[in-house]
Amino acid sequence: MATGERRKRSHWHLLMLILSLSLGLSPVMAQELAEEESLLPAPATNVKAVDTPNDPGESITITWTPSADDGGGRNDVVGYDVMRAERADGKFEVIKALGPGTDRYADKEFGDHQVDNFKDYYYKIRTRAKGTSYSAAIGPVQARGQWFHSKKKVLLVASLLFCFLVYYFIAQSKRGKELYVRPIAGIEAVDEAIGRATEMGKPILYVLGIGVASEVATIASFTILGRVAKKTAEYQSKIIVPCFDPLVMVVAQEVVKNAYSDVGRPDVYDEKNIFYVTQNQFPYAAAVNGIMLREKPATNFLLGRFAAESLILAEAGNIAGAIQISGTDRVDQLPFFITACDYTLIGEELYAASAYLSKEPLQLGALKAQDWSKVAIMVFLILGAITVSFGISWVVNLFSVG
Repeated sequence: MATGERRKRSHWHLLMLILSLSLGLSPVMAQELAEEESLLPAPATNVKAVDTPNDPGESITITWTPSADDGGGRNDVVGYDVMRAERADGKFEVIKALGPGTDRYADKEFGDHQVDNFKDYYYKIRTRAKGTSYSAAIGPVQARGQWFHSKKKVLLVASLLFCFLVYYFIAQSKRGKELYVRPIAGIEAVDEAIGRATEMGKPILYVLGIGVASEVATIASFTILGRVAKKTAEYQSKIIVPCFDPLVMVVAQEVVKNAYSDVGRPDVYDEKNIFYVTQNQFPYAAAVNGIMLREKPATNFLLGRFAAESLILAEAGNIAGAIQISGTDRVDQLPFFITACDYTLIGEELYAASAYLSKEPLQLGALKAQDWSKVAIMVFLILGAITVSFGISWVVNLFSVG
Protein backbone atom coordinates (compact mmCIF):
# COMPACT_ATOMS: atom_id res chain seq x y z
CA MET A 1 0.00 0.00 0.00
CA ALA A 2 1.30 3.49 -0.77
CA THR A 3 2.60 5.68 2.14
CA GLY A 4 -0.06 8.31 1.48
CA GLU A 5 -2.81 5.66 1.58
CA ARG A 6 -1.51 4.30 4.93
CA ARG A 7 -1.47 7.84 6.35
CA LYS A 8 -5.11 8.33 5.26
CA ARG A 9 -6.09 5.04 6.87
CA SER A 10 -4.35 6.03 10.15
CA HIS A 11 -6.13 9.36 10.21
CA TRP A 12 -9.46 7.66 9.49
CA HIS A 13 -8.81 5.10 12.24
CA LEU A 14 -8.06 7.87 14.76
CA LEU A 15 -11.13 9.86 13.70
CA MET A 16 -13.42 6.84 14.16
CA LEU A 17 -11.95 6.19 17.62
CA ILE A 18 -12.56 9.79 18.76
CA LEU A 19 -16.10 9.79 17.33
CA SER A 20 -16.98 6.50 19.03
CA LEU A 21 -15.72 7.71 22.41
CA SER A 22 -17.74 10.89 22.02
CA LEU A 23 -20.87 8.78 21.46
CA GLY A 24 -20.34 7.00 24.75
CA LEU A 25 -19.00 3.72 23.41
CA SER A 26 -16.50 1.78 25.49
CA PRO A 27 -12.88 1.95 24.35
CA VAL A 28 -13.01 -1.76 23.37
CA MET A 29 -16.17 -1.31 21.26
CA ALA A 30 -14.73 1.81 19.70
CA GLN A 31 -11.52 -0.03 18.89
CA GLU A 32 -13.45 -2.93 17.30
CA LEU A 33 -15.56 -0.52 15.21
CA ALA A 34 -12.47 1.27 13.98
CA GLU A 35 -10.70 -2.00 13.16
CA GLU A 36 -13.77 -3.27 11.28
CA GLU A 37 -13.84 -0.11 9.22
CA SER A 38 -10.11 -0.39 8.51
CA LEU A 39 -10.61 -3.89 7.07
CA LEU A 40 -12.47 -2.47 4.05
CA PRO A 41 -10.09 -2.49 1.04
CA ALA A 42 -9.76 0.46 -1.28
CA PRO A 43 -12.30 0.01 -4.08
CA ALA A 44 -11.40 -0.49 -7.74
CA THR A 45 -11.40 2.78 -9.65
CA ASN A 46 -11.76 4.02 -13.24
CA VAL A 47 -14.33 1.34 -13.99
CA LYS A 48 -15.39 1.39 -17.66
CA ALA A 49 -17.75 -0.81 -19.65
CA VAL A 50 -17.81 -0.71 -23.46
CA ASP A 51 -19.12 -2.85 -26.29
CA THR A 52 -16.39 -5.34 -27.25
CA PRO A 53 -14.92 -4.13 -30.56
CA ASN A 54 -14.53 -6.24 -33.72
CA ASP A 55 -16.96 -8.96 -32.75
CA PRO A 56 -20.43 -10.14 -33.83
CA GLY A 57 -21.97 -8.74 -30.64
CA GLU A 58 -23.26 -10.24 -27.41
CA SER A 59 -20.13 -9.17 -25.53
CA ILE A 60 -19.25 -6.25 -23.24
CA THR A 61 -15.72 -5.57 -21.96
CA ILE A 62 -15.27 -4.18 -18.44
CA THR A 63 -11.95 -2.61 -17.37
CA TRP A 64 -10.83 -1.05 -14.08
CA THR A 65 -7.82 0.11 -12.13
CA PRO A 66 -7.00 -2.41 -9.38
CA SER A 67 -7.46 -1.49 -5.74
CA ALA A 68 -4.67 0.37 -3.96
CA ASP A 69 -4.57 -2.59 -1.56
CA ASP A 70 -3.87 -5.05 -4.38
CA GLY A 71 -0.28 -6.13 -4.04
CA GLY A 72 0.55 -6.77 -0.38
CA GLY A 73 -0.04 -5.45 3.06
CA ARG A 74 -2.30 -6.07 6.02
CA ASN A 75 -5.49 -5.70 3.97
CA ASP A 76 -4.32 -7.50 0.82
CA VAL A 77 -6.93 -7.97 -1.94
CA VAL A 78 -7.84 -11.61 -2.62
CA GLY A 79 -9.97 -11.02 -5.72
CA TYR A 80 -12.58 -9.04 -7.64
CA ASP A 81 -16.21 -9.84 -8.39
CA VAL A 82 -17.78 -8.50 -11.59
CA MET A 83 -21.40 -7.64 -10.80
CA ARG A 84 -24.18 -6.88 -13.26
CA ALA A 85 -27.73 -5.55 -13.21
CA GLU A 86 -30.26 -4.60 -15.85
CA ARG A 87 -31.31 -1.40 -14.03
CA ALA A 88 -29.26 1.17 -12.17
CA ASP A 89 -31.40 0.64 -9.04
CA GLY A 90 -31.74 -3.10 -9.60
CA LYS A 91 -30.10 -5.99 -7.83
CA PHE A 92 -26.49 -6.54 -8.86
CA GLU A 93 -25.51 -10.19 -9.21
CA VAL A 94 -22.01 -11.64 -9.38
CA ILE A 95 -21.34 -12.96 -12.89
CA LYS A 96 -17.63 -13.66 -12.54
CA ALA A 97 -15.14 -14.04 -9.67
CA LEU A 98 -11.59 -13.09 -10.61
CA GLY A 99 -8.26 -13.29 -8.83
CA PRO A 100 -6.09 -10.43 -7.58
CA GLY A 101 -4.18 -8.40 -10.14
CA THR A 102 -6.88 -8.63 -12.82
CA ASP A 103 -8.12 -5.47 -14.48
CA ARG A 104 -10.51 -6.57 -17.25
CA TYR A 105 -13.25 -9.03 -18.09
CA ALA A 106 -15.28 -9.71 -21.24
CA ASP A 107 -18.90 -10.40 -20.35
CA LYS A 108 -20.14 -13.01 -22.84
CA GLU A 109 -22.66 -15.79 -22.82
CA PHE A 110 -21.57 -18.06 -19.98
CA GLY A 111 -23.93 -20.40 -18.18
CA ASP A 112 -27.05 -18.49 -17.22
CA HIS A 113 -25.41 -15.10 -17.82
CA GLN A 114 -26.33 -14.27 -21.40
CA VAL A 115 -25.61 -10.93 -23.04
CA ASP A 116 -28.26 -9.70 -25.49
CA ASN A 117 -27.58 -7.12 -28.17
CA PHE A 118 -29.14 -3.65 -27.79
CA LYS A 119 -30.04 -4.26 -24.14
CA ASP A 120 -28.97 -1.97 -21.26
CA TYR A 121 -26.59 -3.37 -18.64
CA TYR A 122 -25.01 -1.85 -15.53
CA TYR A 123 -21.80 -3.02 -13.88
CA LYS A 124 -19.84 -2.55 -10.67
CA ILE A 125 -16.70 -4.17 -9.27
CA ARG A 126 -16.63 -5.65 -5.75
CA THR A 127 -13.16 -5.80 -4.21
CA ARG A 128 -12.63 -8.69 -1.80
CA ALA A 129 -10.11 -8.62 1.07
CA LYS A 130 -10.79 -9.11 4.80
CA GLY A 131 -13.77 -6.93 4.01
CA THR A 132 -15.43 -5.91 0.77
CA SER A 133 -15.80 -2.61 -1.02
CA TYR A 134 -17.75 -1.60 -4.13
CA SER A 135 -17.05 0.67 -7.02
CA ALA A 136 -19.64 3.05 -8.41
CA ALA A 137 -22.16 1.56 -10.86
CA ILE A 138 -21.29 2.07 -14.53
CA GLY A 139 -23.88 2.12 -17.31
CA PRO A 140 -25.97 1.81 -19.25
CA VAL A 141 -23.95 0.02 -21.93
CA GLN A 142 -25.18 -2.11 -24.84
CA ALA A 143 -23.60 -4.87 -26.90
CA ARG A 144 -23.90 -4.84 -30.68
CA GLY A 145 -22.23 -6.49 -33.65
CA GLN A 146 -19.81 -4.62 -35.89
CA TRP A 147 -20.10 -4.54 -39.66
CA PHE A 148 -16.37 -4.48 -40.23
CA HIS A 149 -13.28 -5.75 -38.37
CA SER A 150 -11.08 -2.68 -38.08
CA LYS A 151 -7.90 -4.79 -38.00
CA LYS A 152 -8.66 -6.42 -41.35
CA LYS A 153 -8.41 -3.36 -43.58
CA VAL A 154 -5.70 -5.01 -45.66
CA LEU A 155 -8.06 -7.89 -46.47
CA LEU A 156 -10.71 -5.37 -47.52
CA VAL A 157 -8.28 -3.64 -49.86
CA ALA A 158 -7.13 -6.99 -51.27
CA SER A 159 -10.74 -8.08 -51.87
CA LEU A 160 -11.55 -4.83 -53.66
CA LEU A 161 -8.46 -5.16 -55.85
CA PHE A 162 -9.40 -8.73 -56.73
CA CYS A 163 -12.94 -7.65 -57.67
CA PHE A 164 -11.47 -4.92 -59.86
CA LEU A 165 -9.20 -7.44 -61.61
CA VAL A 166 -12.14 -9.77 -62.26
CA TYR A 167 -14.20 -6.93 -63.71
CA TYR A 168 -11.28 -5.66 -65.81
CA PHE A 169 -10.41 -9.01 -67.39
CA ILE A 170 -14.06 -9.88 -68.04
CA ALA A 171 -14.49 -6.53 -69.80
CA GLN A 172 -11.33 -7.16 -71.83
CA SER A 173 -12.54 -10.61 -72.85
CA LYS A 174 -15.96 -9.29 -73.88
CA ARG A 175 -14.28 -6.69 -76.10
CA GLY A 176 -12.67 -9.53 -78.03
CA LYS A 177 -9.18 -9.41 -76.55
CA GLU A 178 -7.64 -12.87 -76.38
CA LEU A 179 -6.55 -13.65 -72.84
CA TYR A 180 -3.54 -15.91 -72.57
CA VAL A 181 -4.06 -19.12 -70.63
CA ARG A 182 -1.08 -21.38 -70.04
CA PRO A 183 -1.39 -24.50 -72.23
CA ILE A 184 -2.20 -27.65 -70.27
CA ALA A 185 -1.33 -30.98 -71.89
CA GLY A 186 -4.53 -32.67 -70.77
CA ILE A 187 -6.67 -29.93 -72.31
CA GLU A 188 -4.67 -29.86 -75.53
CA ALA A 189 -5.21 -33.61 -75.89
CA VAL A 190 -9.04 -33.44 -75.78
CA ASP A 191 -9.53 -32.93 -79.52
CA GLU A 192 -6.89 -35.53 -80.32
CA ALA A 193 -8.57 -38.12 -78.05
CA ILE A 194 -11.99 -37.49 -79.61
CA GLY A 195 -10.53 -37.71 -83.10
CA ARG A 196 -8.86 -41.02 -82.26
CA ALA A 197 -12.17 -42.50 -81.08
CA THR A 198 -13.85 -41.34 -84.30
CA GLU A 199 -11.16 -42.89 -86.49
CA MET A 200 -11.40 -46.19 -84.62
CA GLY A 201 -15.20 -46.20 -84.72
CA LYS A 202 -15.35 -46.66 -80.93
CA PRO A 203 -17.38 -44.75 -78.33
CA ILE A 204 -16.18 -42.18 -75.79
CA LEU A 205 -16.79 -42.81 -72.09
CA TYR A 206 -17.28 -39.74 -69.90
CA VAL A 207 -17.38 -40.28 -66.11
CA LEU A 208 -18.48 -37.32 -63.96
CA GLY A 209 -17.35 -38.94 -60.71
CA ILE A 210 -19.33 -39.48 -57.53
CA GLY A 211 -20.04 -35.85 -56.70
CA VAL A 212 -23.43 -34.16 -56.62
CA ALA A 213 -24.50 -31.50 -59.11
CA SER A 214 -23.76 -28.61 -56.72
CA GLU A 215 -20.09 -29.46 -56.18
CA VAL A 216 -17.53 -27.23 -57.87
CA ALA A 217 -15.64 -30.14 -59.46
CA THR A 218 -18.85 -31.53 -60.95
CA ILE A 219 -19.87 -28.12 -62.29
CA ALA A 220 -16.47 -27.73 -63.96
CA SER A 221 -16.84 -31.22 -65.44
CA PHE A 222 -20.25 -30.27 -66.89
CA THR A 223 -18.57 -27.48 -68.85
CA ILE A 224 -15.95 -29.84 -70.24
CA LEU A 225 -18.68 -32.38 -71.05
CA GLY A 226 -20.45 -29.75 -73.15
CA ARG A 227 -17.26 -29.11 -75.14
CA VAL A 228 -16.63 -32.83 -75.63
CA ALA A 229 -20.27 -33.41 -76.64
CA LYS A 230 -20.03 -30.74 -79.34
CA LYS A 231 -17.03 -32.50 -80.87
CA THR A 232 -18.71 -35.89 -80.73
CA ALA A 233 -21.77 -34.39 -82.45
CA GLU A 234 -19.61 -32.93 -85.20
CA TYR A 235 -17.76 -36.20 -85.70
CA GLN A 236 -20.92 -38.28 -85.14
CA SER A 237 -19.22 -40.34 -82.45
CA LYS A 238 -21.00 -42.07 -79.61
CA ILE A 239 -20.61 -40.69 -76.09
CA ILE A 240 -21.57 -42.74 -73.02
CA VAL A 241 -22.14 -40.97 -69.66
CA PRO A 242 -22.94 -43.30 -66.70
CA CYS A 243 -24.06 -41.17 -63.73
CA PHE A 244 -23.73 -41.71 -60.01
CA ASP A 245 -26.45 -39.23 -58.99
CA PRO A 246 -29.93 -38.84 -60.54
CA LEU A 247 -29.74 -35.05 -60.57
CA VAL A 248 -26.30 -35.20 -62.19
CA MET A 249 -27.85 -37.41 -64.87
CA VAL A 250 -30.59 -34.86 -65.59
CA VAL A 251 -28.06 -32.01 -65.89
CA ALA A 252 -25.74 -34.11 -68.05
CA GLN A 253 -28.60 -34.96 -70.41
CA GLU A 254 -29.42 -31.28 -70.83
CA VAL A 255 -25.76 -30.36 -71.36
CA VAL A 256 -25.26 -33.00 -74.07
CA LYS A 257 -28.61 -32.22 -75.70
CA ASN A 258 -27.82 -28.49 -75.90
CA ALA A 259 -24.34 -29.25 -77.25
CA TYR A 260 -25.81 -31.36 -80.07
CA SER A 261 -28.34 -28.63 -80.84
CA ASP A 262 -25.66 -25.94 -80.93
CA VAL A 263 -23.82 -27.71 -83.76
CA GLY A 264 -27.04 -28.45 -85.64
CA ARG A 265 -27.21 -32.19 -84.96
CA PRO A 266 -30.11 -32.72 -82.50
CA ASP A 267 -31.14 -35.80 -84.50
CA VAL A 268 -27.94 -37.61 -83.48
CA TYR A 269 -28.55 -37.11 -79.75
CA ASP A 270 -29.57 -40.29 -77.90
CA GLU A 271 -30.82 -39.73 -74.36
CA LYS A 272 -30.29 -43.41 -73.48
CA ASN A 273 -26.52 -42.94 -73.62
CA ILE A 274 -26.67 -40.73 -70.51
CA PHE A 275 -28.10 -42.91 -67.76
CA TYR A 276 -28.22 -43.39 -63.99
CA VAL A 277 -26.38 -46.37 -62.49
CA THR A 278 -26.41 -46.37 -58.67
CA GLN A 279 -25.45 -44.20 -55.73
CA ASN A 280 -23.39 -46.95 -54.11
CA GLN A 281 -19.73 -46.17 -54.63
CA PHE A 282 -18.17 -49.54 -55.48
CA PRO A 283 -21.16 -51.00 -57.34
CA TYR A 284 -20.97 -47.85 -59.47
CA ALA A 285 -17.27 -48.46 -60.09
CA ALA A 286 -17.99 -52.09 -61.01
CA ALA A 287 -20.69 -51.02 -63.46
CA VAL A 288 -18.41 -48.47 -65.15
CA ASN A 289 -15.65 -51.09 -65.37
CA GLY A 290 -18.11 -53.43 -67.08
CA ILE A 291 -18.93 -50.73 -69.63
CA MET A 292 -15.22 -50.28 -70.35
CA LEU A 293 -14.70 -54.00 -70.93
CA ARG A 294 -17.86 -54.47 -73.03
CA GLU A 295 -17.93 -51.29 -75.10
CA LYS A 296 -14.13 -50.97 -75.47
CA PRO A 297 -14.17 -47.13 -75.61
CA ALA A 298 -11.20 -45.52 -77.33
CA THR A 299 -11.18 -42.57 -74.94
CA ASN A 300 -12.08 -42.26 -71.25
CA PHE A 301 -12.70 -38.94 -69.53
CA LEU A 302 -12.56 -39.22 -65.73
CA LEU A 303 -13.30 -35.67 -64.60
CA GLY A 304 -15.00 -34.62 -61.37
CA ARG A 305 -14.96 -35.73 -57.75
CA PHE A 306 -13.50 -39.17 -57.10
CA ALA A 307 -12.62 -41.16 -54.00
CA ALA A 308 -11.37 -44.71 -53.41
CA GLU A 309 -12.76 -45.93 -56.75
CA SER A 310 -10.35 -43.73 -58.74
CA LEU A 311 -7.62 -46.37 -59.10
CA ILE A 312 -10.18 -49.09 -59.94
CA LEU A 313 -11.59 -47.02 -62.82
CA ALA A 314 -8.20 -45.84 -64.07
CA GLU A 315 -6.71 -49.37 -64.04
CA ALA A 316 -9.71 -50.85 -65.86
CA GLY A 317 -9.45 -48.17 -68.56
CA ASN A 318 -5.73 -48.77 -68.89
CA ILE A 319 -6.30 -52.51 -69.34
CA ALA A 320 -8.95 -51.76 -71.98
CA GLY A 321 -6.34 -49.78 -73.94
CA ALA A 322 -8.17 -46.43 -73.92
CA ILE A 323 -6.61 -42.98 -73.92
CA GLN A 324 -7.48 -41.58 -70.51
CA ILE A 325 -7.78 -37.91 -69.51
CA SER A 326 -8.46 -37.52 -65.81
CA GLY A 327 -8.82 -34.67 -63.36
CA THR A 328 -10.03 -34.04 -59.83
CA ASP A 329 -9.68 -31.52 -57.02
CA ARG A 330 -9.14 -34.33 -54.51
CA VAL A 331 -5.40 -34.20 -53.88
CA ASP A 332 -5.36 -37.64 -52.24
CA GLN A 333 -6.65 -39.27 -55.46
CA LEU A 334 -4.27 -37.57 -57.88
CA PRO A 335 -1.41 -40.11 -57.52
CA PHE A 336 -3.67 -42.90 -58.81
CA PHE A 337 -4.74 -40.88 -61.83
CA ILE A 338 -1.17 -39.78 -62.59
CA THR A 339 0.00 -43.38 -62.48
CA ALA A 340 -2.72 -45.02 -64.60
CA CYS A 341 -3.86 -42.24 -66.98
CA ASP A 342 -2.26 -40.60 -69.99
CA TYR A 343 -3.11 -37.02 -68.94
CA THR A 344 -4.11 -35.67 -65.55
CA LEU A 345 -5.51 -32.26 -64.65
CA ILE A 346 -4.07 -31.48 -61.23
CA GLY A 347 -6.24 -29.65 -58.73
CA GLU A 348 -7.50 -26.35 -60.06
CA GLU A 349 -6.42 -27.18 -63.60
CA LEU A 350 -9.82 -28.87 -63.73
CA TYR A 351 -11.44 -25.44 -63.26
CA ALA A 352 -9.04 -23.84 -65.72
CA ALA A 353 -9.98 -26.50 -68.28
CA SER A 354 -13.61 -25.41 -68.29
CA ALA A 355 -12.57 -21.79 -68.91
CA TYR A 356 -9.99 -22.82 -71.52
CA LEU A 357 -12.43 -24.95 -73.51
CA SER A 358 -15.56 -22.81 -73.19
CA LYS A 359 -13.79 -19.47 -73.84
CA GLU A 360 -16.57 -17.75 -71.89
CA PRO A 361 -15.59 -14.21 -70.82
CA LEU A 362 -16.88 -14.69 -67.27
CA GLN A 363 -14.75 -17.78 -66.68
CA LEU A 364 -11.68 -16.44 -68.46
CA GLY A 365 -11.85 -13.15 -66.58
CA ALA A 366 -12.09 -14.86 -63.21
CA LEU A 367 -9.24 -17.21 -64.14
CA LYS A 368 -6.91 -14.38 -65.15
CA ALA A 369 -7.78 -12.43 -61.99
CA GLN A 370 -6.87 -15.47 -59.90
CA ASP A 371 -3.55 -15.81 -61.73
CA TRP A 372 -2.61 -12.18 -61.10
CA SER A 373 -3.69 -12.47 -57.46
CA LYS A 374 -1.44 -15.50 -57.02
CA VAL A 375 1.46 -13.54 -58.50
CA ALA A 376 0.85 -10.72 -56.00
CA ILE A 377 0.67 -13.18 -53.08
CA MET A 378 3.95 -14.79 -54.13
CA VAL A 379 5.63 -11.38 -54.39
CA PHE A 380 4.54 -10.44 -50.86
CA LEU A 381 5.61 -13.85 -49.49
CA ILE A 382 9.08 -13.48 -50.97
CA LEU A 383 9.33 -9.84 -49.89
CA GLY A 384 8.21 -10.75 -46.36
CA ALA A 385 10.76 -13.57 -46.08
CA ILE A 386 13.58 -11.28 -47.25
CA THR A 387 12.68 -8.34 -44.99
CA VAL A 388 12.22 -10.54 -41.90
CA SER A 389 15.67 -12.02 -42.54
CA PHE A 390 17.09 -8.50 -42.13
CA GLY A 391 15.01 -7.75 -39.03
CA ILE A 392 12.42 -5.65 -40.88
CA SER A 393 8.89 -6.69 -39.99
CA TRP A 394 6.65 -4.10 -41.64
CA VAL A 395 5.53 -6.50 -44.39
CA VAL A 396 4.52 -9.15 -41.84
CA ASN A 397 2.79 -6.55 -39.65
CA LEU A 398 0.92 -5.23 -42.68
CA PHE A 399 -1.00 -8.49 -42.99
CA SER A 400 -1.40 -9.13 -39.26
CA VAL A 401 -5.02 -9.31 -38.08
CA GLY A 402 -4.35 -10.28 -34.47
